[in-house]
Amino acid sequence: MINVFLTDDHEMYLEGLALLLDKQPGIKVVGTALSGASLLKELPSIDPDILLLDVFLPDIKEDELLKKIREIKPDQKIAYLTLLRGTRYIHKLIKHNIQGYILKNSPIAELHEALVKIHNGETYFSKEINIADVPEDFRSTITINGKNIKDILSKREQEILKLICLEYSNAEIAEQLFLSVSTVETHRKNLIAKLGVNNTVGLVKFALKHKIIE
Repeated sequence: MINVFLTDDHEMYLEGLALLLDKQPGIKVVGTALSGASLLKELPSIDPDILLLDVFLPDIKEDELLKKIREIKPDQKIAYLTLLRGTRYIHKLIKHNIQGYILKNSPIAELHEALVKIHNGETYFSKEINIADVPEDFRSTITINGKNIKDILSKREQEILKLICLEYSNAEIAEQLFLSVSTVETHRKNLIAKLGVNNTVGLVKFALKHKIIE
């Protein structure tokens, strides 16, 4: 039995993922946390085979969380389940000796395969990501040529990107789309990571290049 501990700041998603994984043969979810602080509080008293984490948590940066996890359990197996495709993030995490990086749009069979391989001492990176492409200077090597923009960005992300390009603030976007400001901030971070850019200017350039805006 592979014991997995999950951490994600979206409660409904976290509960759904826990139920889904518990139905997989040989997998048991032994706990969940909605924040980095909750995970770190529980970690000394639990012994999961694999920690399955989201990259963005509201209370702690990913590299800081990994450092703290390694201080508590130096040999803990860690994998990420995330929407982020930009390899600059993967490279940043690999430096902390993670064992896996799986995209959230992967089928459950692939996630199951990843957990089994990691438990058996291997590493696993989603088939859509070529880990050999991870550069040494943290530049993103995201490949989008030949892909429809709808395959990269969700409808909501496209809406938010357009509003960002129109110089709407996070608060104004939140009001326009009936979202919380924190949700908009998360979408903005995800857009920057997914598209392999560094800031809002990069988002605008991407939108112009791919004719999301005129």
